[in-house]
Amino acid sequence: MSKLLGIGTALVTPFSADGSVDYEALQRLLDTQLTGAVDYIVVLGTTGEAVTMTEKEREEVRTFIRKYVNGRLPLVLGVGGNCTAAVCETLRSIDLTGFEAILSVCPFYNKPNQEGLYQHFCKVAEASPIPVILYNVPGRTGVNLLPETVMRIYEAHPDKILGIKEASGNLEQIKHLIDLAAGHLLVISGDDGIACEVMQAGGAGLISVASNAFPQDFYDIVHKKDQALQTRYAEMIRLLFAEGNPVGIKAVLAQKGIIQNYLRLPLVPASPELQEKIKKELA
Repeated sequence: MSKLLGIGTALVTPFSADGSVDYEALQRLLDTQLTGAVDYIVVLGTTGEAVTMTEKEREEVRTFIRKYVNGRLPLVLGVGGNCTAAVCETLRSIDLTGFEAILSVCPFYNKPNQEGLYQHFCKVAEASPIPVILYNVPGRTGVNLLPETVMRIYEAHPDKILGIKEASGNLEQIKHLIDLAAGHLLVISGDDGIACEVMQAGGAGLISVASNAFPQDFYDIVHKKDQALQTRYAEMIRLLFAEGNPVGIKAVLAQKGIIQNYLRLPLVPASPELQEKIKKELA
């Protein structure tokens, strides 16, 4: 558990104009993370646009990152979906060498109830050879993994369920889960804008979008519980998500010269208006 305390960056996947993965830009981005005081990296999650990549591309990206990082930071791999059997088959078939845990999102679109979520994650835990971090993000999935269900999953598989990335935005729910977990689970904020509040309530850290571009500052927000610095970033955080994720963070990274501003459909680059607001906020 100690390897995944603090701040983890939900890494973007840079693309070239022809839509292919831009490995030179990916290396530059990794360099900023390796020298920028984050505690771990989350690969091929929502921010990494994994759902628009082929399995071959995902394999190549995770292999590249694993080899390039070479143990310098812990790695977490996004493995999720809305077909339980397919997620479990992926976990049984891919090479997870070099990854500390998987991050597995609640099934989306199907809208299972709490019993369905419980049974899904029990199957995922049974199939995964490494620990599992649950990922609750109702705004994307349409379902809310409740604290009591989280604890039920943990109690069924205490050897596999490491924690949860909580991105419901509901502080009362998160605080209730922290109380129920009583230190047995990592309760990790999935929202940059409330990281301090979650940490002050006993949370284990933050999986951050903003730290792609501002690793040192978000390290300080998390490790120092720097509320003033978080407040200073409030407008930037709002802009990052104004047109969806990773639209905003890719615009920032492009303006900083780290990657090119390309996304895969159905996502498109930030509007000119948003890019101008980001430029002013960066200045």
